[in-house]
Amino acid sequence: MQIAIVLFDRFTALDAVGPYEMLGRTPGAETVFVAERTGPVRNDRGSLSLVADRTLADVPAPDLVIVPGGPGQSDQMENETLLNWLRTADATSTWTTSVCTGSLLLAAAGLLTGRRATSHWLALDVLGAYGAEPSGERVVTDGKYVTAAGVSSGIDMGLTLLGRIAGDEHAMTVQLLTEYDPQPPYDTGSPQKAPADMVEKWRARSRFILT
Repeated sequence: MQIAIVLFDRFTALDAVGPYEMLGRTPGAETVFVAERTGPVRNDRGSLSLVADRTLADVPAPDLVIVPGGPGQSDQMENETLLNWLRTADATSTWTTSVCTGSLLLAAAGLLTGRRATSHWLALDVLGAYGAEPSGERVVTDGKYVTAAGVSSGIDMGLTLLGRIAGDEHAMTVQLLTEYDPQPPYDTGSPQKAPADMVEKWRARSRFILT
């Protein structure tokens, strides 16, 4: 199995690294980071880079596609090089997945039309505008399409899919050995739980305001 994780300028690091830590432990799998050009790709803070060892053209038919999100996603929504690659890769992939606003790129490529999908809570309306059926669930599976909500949800998505691919026991073992046992000090991890004024403040600042 070949797993391709897409990189673009100003991606969010955990969107890519979370699934990498889970799905990169799939028995017999090769995990590759791909971008339009090889070399380091900076994250949204500009302080961390992941290295793309392969170009998109080098990896035309991965078995599993992972598309992260991040502020840089907005600049990729009309990038036909990336969108065409997503369409081509999806034609033969076993799984096509995303984390956070990466689902907007899948939607822009026409891959989520009429399908249930999720994204960062601030982007769900935009996801719907691209023809998907938005859901506020943390991980949504619709056929071979698996989408995760915001940032940290990519860990859950990766673990969910690992169980489908390698079996529950292997996935549980990975959860144990990575000690993935979230016990956050606050309970504000969704707009349903956070204070209303906090949610509205970030809605007002969002780049995803529909006009």
